[in-house]
Amino acid sequence: MTHILVVEDDADISRLLCRILSKAGYEAVPAYSGTEAKLRLKMAEPSLILLDLMLPGVTGEEIISYVRDELEKSIPIIVLSAKNALENKLETMQGGADDYITKPFEPEEVLVRVMAVLRRSGRGNGTATGEDTEKKLVYKKLVLSASAREAAVNGHALSLTPHEFEILRILMGRPDKVFSRENLYEQVWKNGYYGEDNTVNVHVSNIRKKIAAVDPEEEYIKTVWGIGFKMA
Repeated sequence: MTHILVVEDDADISRLLCRILSKAGYEAVPAYSGTEAKLRLKMAEPSLILLDLMLPGVTGEEIISYVRDELEKSIPIIVLSAKNALENKLETMQGGADDYITKPFEPEEVLVRVMAVLRRSGRGNGTATGEDTEKKLVYKKLVLSASAREAAVNGHALSLTPHEFEILRILMGRPDKVFSRENLYEQVWKNGYYGEDNTVNVHVSNIRKKIAAVDPEEEYIKTVWGIGFKMA
């Protein structure tokens, strides 16, 4: 699945963008500051970055410079900004951005630009694909079939709720990636995350218990303190 990092400090706009992208089949990961964006870029390389310029602390322009000069990455960057002057657009594009969208924006325009930039960069075919929903995911003794909606450990079927299955599918789909609680919540429940809900923790705990009942000797899901979860 195509992974898009959404760097936007306005929570409402961030949720809107993540919802637009998720509905189109992309994996949208929010970052609410330039500092958080840099942390996430160290953790995993996205297929594309949607970037606000006016961020607290580390600015959008500094993020572009960080990606192009320090990381030396060619990750496509689409800027979303209220700065609509031609000189701002020109400077930003010369600084390393691949496209520039002014706020307010239409959801359809964001999707069209995302598809076009991904196609040009060769990092995606311009649309979300269903390939990962048809193959089996394997991790240690755990096998998950997304199309059949089944999971089993060492041949023993796990009785998972729909939400537990989705969390496990997301984690197994990218076993090297750390998923934040808010990202898991937004992908599975399709709602905004408000930082106080213990829902994700409870569901992950239930998944662990069900796996441990079959394979108590092996760890499958690891807690990354202060961030979220990944496959162990």
